Amino acid sequence: MNRNVGARWQRGFSLVELMISIVIGLIILAAMVALFVNSSGANRELARANTLIENGRLAIELLESDVAHAGYWGSYMPEFDDQTFGGTELPLDPPTDVPTAVPDPCLPYDTPWSAADQLNFLHVPVNVYDSDATCAGIVLDKADDTDVLVVRHAELCEAGSGGNCEDDIDGNVYFQSSRCEGEDPFRFGTVDDPGLVFDLLQLDCVTAAEKRKFISNIYYIRDYALTDGDGIPTLMRSTFTMANPGDVPAHQVAVPLIEGIEGFRVELGIDNLSEPYAGEPDGTAVNYAEGVDWLDPDTRSTPTNRGDGSPDGAFIECTTLVPCTVDQLMNVTAVKIYVLVRSREPAPNYTDTKTYQVGTIVMGPFNDGFKRHVYVSTLRLPNIAGRRQTP
Repeated sequence: MNRNVGARWQRGFSLVELMISIVIGLIILAAMVALFVNSSGANRELARANTLIENGRLAIELLESDVAHAGYWGSYMPEFDDQTFGGTELPLDPPTDVPTAVPDPCLPYDTPWSAADQLNFLHVPVNVYDSDATCAGIVLDKADDTDVLVVRHAELCEAGSGGNCEDDIDGNVYFQSSRCEGEDPFRFGTVDDPGLVFDLLQLDCVTAAEKRKFISNIYYIRDYALTDGDGIPTLMRSTFTMANPGDVPAHQVAVPLIEGIEGFRVELGIDNLSEPYAGEPDGTAVNYAEGVDWLDPDTRSTPTNRGDGSPDGAFIECTTLVPCTVDQLMNVTAVKIYVLVRSREPAPNYTDTKTYQVGTIVMGPFNDGFKRHVYVSTLRLPNIAGRRQTP
């Protein structure tokens, strides 16, 4: 047997063949690494986009859910929105509960609020400011060119009814409205107020009327999230309650809700004209200092000096230079909310050179790596607008 022939058959790869196989392997490895890097980058970009979208939607839904309940006071109906108020003889009596001033949104309940304060809080359920000076000590480190929104209403469930509604607690501020003829229209205060008894009744004048906790929330944008200077704008909320049992009910230190909310503006739709009618296709100006003026006193189907529940004209902003008046705020029937949201992390190889219309404010270009999106929502205030509609 020729041993040389066997040796040739057992010979391994040559150096050239080995180098070629190594190069092929490196090419395959490089392709796999590139694929992994691209896939990881795409996943991170998708996660950034999803977070931006989720934060924007969450912010809008949270604000909508609270604003939609503004002015809810159970069965209570203000005289100036009650078209059956005023008696039967003409001219009808004027309402006696028209608010007289824009309420202090951060007024603590250290002493029982006056009758005027109570009416102002009840009948001005939405306030908007563009300065943090109104609630100094509560609205801290507010981001520039953003608004402060105040929303007030009664709790949706009866105090102590179980579920998500907290128990009746001494010191909390409550609201109770009557449906029994001849009683006071409402009670407003704490259980331990001297001389105040929550003894109003329902329509049957036998069953106790529901008592609901007074809700007041303040929303604003802080220019940081956790640490001063971290540069993460955050939606904040301060609630009106007791910090500890026995404390004075007041607006508490704001807590962070959603990070990445960079812009926040609020516009108000004002119902200051009556329902259009023949001869006055645009309606006439409201006037709550007088009784209801009916177009036809016999049918009483069209009031000529009361609102109709729909905003009239362009939505307005409340600013330091041109603050909203009490006459405007008592007639708010719609709210438009603008929210500018940015991603939590900058995107590689991206520069944001766009501008964003947030209300009347133009924000940007920011010239950074964060991606942004503007969310806009317009919602009707059913608890106010619904009372003003005529059949």
